[in-house]
Amino acid sequence: MTDHKSIIEAALFIATKPLTIDNLLKLFPELEQPERSVIRTSLKQLAEDYTDRGIELVEVASGYRFQTKATLNSWLQRLQAERAPRYSRALLETLAIITYRQPITRGEIESIRGISVSTDIIKKLQDYNWIRVLAHRETPGRPALYGTTREFLNYFSLKNLNDLPTLSM
Repeated sequence: MTDHKSIIEAALFIATKPLTIDNLLKLFPELEQPERSVIRTSLKQLAEDYTDRGIELVEVASGYRFQTKATLNSWLQRLQAERAPRYSRALLETLAIITYRQPITRGEIESIRGISVSTDIIKKLQDYNWIRVLAHRETPGRPALYGTTREFLNYFSLKNLNDLPTLSM
């Protein structure tokens, strides 16, 4: 009998990106392919197996992945040769506005911030693949409407935008 859980666990360990249930189904030959419910059960069991360990199985926007527990970051940082990137306040403010108000134009972002948004900030957010142009508004100048990407959700360990903390005003 095929040990689905072990195969899924091994695949998640070697994967360089999150894996979907469809990706996991492709691991098995067509005649031995388990039901989706078997894959989900195996994922649930794996998540339980790792509850008391230093890594955890999480579901993000693009699928499932193993990651270190956030509570261990202060110890693990000592192993990292390079420092984590430091993001400017302007970049973080712009990203937060786009995240909570999407789809949104650059002019609307500037109106909320009360200051112009540097082209470099928009470019940097696009280079990180955290935002993208969703469409163009049908107004004079056809301004770009920005929104977040799956990569943004993955980076911040979110399944979807509903997982964001609520804004207190």
